[in-house]
Amino acid sequence: MSPVPAHTLKEFMKGPSITLVALAALVFLLASGCSRNHVRRSIDQTVRAVDRSPKVVADYQPWFGDSQHIQVGYSTQDPNVLRRQIQQAKALGIYAFAVDWYGNRNPFLDRSYALLQQVASENHFHVALMYDETEEDNGHATEDALDALDKAYRAYIGPGVPARGAYLNYQGRPVIFIFPKRGHTDWGQVRQQVNNWDKPPILIYKDEPPEKYASNFDGYYAWVHPGPKGWSSDGSEWGEEYLESFYRRMRSKFPDKIIVGTVWPGFDDTKASWRLNRRMDRRCGKTFEDTLRIFQENDSNGDPMPFLLIATWNDYEEGTQIEDGVAHCAQQNQRGGTMSAGRD
Repeated sequence: MSPVPAHTLKEFMKGPSITLVALAALVFLLASGCSRNHVRRSIDQTVRAVDRSPKVVADYQPWFGDSQHIQVGYSTQDPNVLRRQIQQAKALGIYAFAVDWYGNRNPFLDRSYALLQQVASENHFHVALMYDETEEDNGHATEDALDALDKAYRAYIGPGVPARGAYLNYQGRPVIFIFPKRGHTDWGQVRQQVNNWDKPPILIYKDEPPEKYASNFDGYYAWVHPGPKGWSSDGSEWGEEYLESFYRRMRSKFPDKIIVGTVWPGFDDTKASWRLNRRMDRRCGKTFEDTLRIFQENDSNGDPMPFLLIATWNDYEEGTQIEDGVAHCAQQNQRGGTMSAGRD
C-alpha cells in the first residue's frame, strides 16, 4: 500500500481564508504527489499559523488485523505500522486521531487503542476516543457507556496514566467524541458520572442528540451523510445540503456549544460486511475539496471552530480513507465517474 504523498493539510488552514484555487491545487497535489523539498518548504511556511488554525483530527479505525474485518495489508496492533501512520499523519498536518472504540465490548479494539496511545506519546502525537454506542437493543446501553467511560478514565485519561499526555485536550479538558447508534443511552447518567473526574471531559455528539440530553453535551460534529434526498445511485450526492444545514442549525440552535466541522473524500461501503451499496463519488478529489470549502465558508473568524474532523483516515470498508490518497482518479475513470456531479 503506497502512502499519501508527504503533503501537508496545514496549507488548507493558512491564514484567515482559503481560496478555491489553492484548494484545487492542494487536492491535485494529494493525488499526484510533490517533491520532498517542496513539502518541507510548505510545512516551514505554515507552522507559525498553526495555533490560529483548527486542529485537524482524523477518525481512525483500529480493527484491521481482526478476522471480522477485511484485510488491508497491515494490523493496527503492529507498533511499526502505527509509527508509520503517525509520521504520515503529522506530515499531512494532522494533529490527532479520533479512534473508534467500544470499551470492554471489543477487546481487540481496546488493545489497538492502548498501543496507539502509547506510540502517540512516544512520537509527540495525540489521540482521542470516539465511543460507539451499543447497537444491541438489550437494555444495557447506559450500563455499557458507564462501564466504557470508567475504563477510559482509569486506563487512558485519568491521573497517573503513563501516556496521558498524548490524549487530546481542549481548554484543559479531555475530548471524547460520541458516535450514537440506537440512542437508548441515558446520557444524563453518563454526564453525572464523568463530572466526578478530576477534569470532566468535553463530550461531542454526532449531529444532534435527543432534546432531553442536549445539556449533557459540550458540542456536536458532522458526519458523512447525503442530503435530504438520500443516497444517489450514481454517487453524485456528496452531502452539500446536509453540511449547509448542519452548520446553519448549529449556529442558530447551539451558539454556546463547540462545533466541529467535518470533511470527507467520498464513501463506498461495497467492501463492508454490512454493505448497503451506498456511494459518494470522490470526483477525483472534488468531494474532499467541496466539503472543505463549506467548512471554511461557515468557520467564523470571530468564533472559529477548534477542530476539523476528517472522515476518515483508514476506513477502507466504507471507502472514506485518505491514508492511500484523496482523489482516487484511476478508480473513478474505470467506473466512468462523474467529476462534475454535485456542483452548482
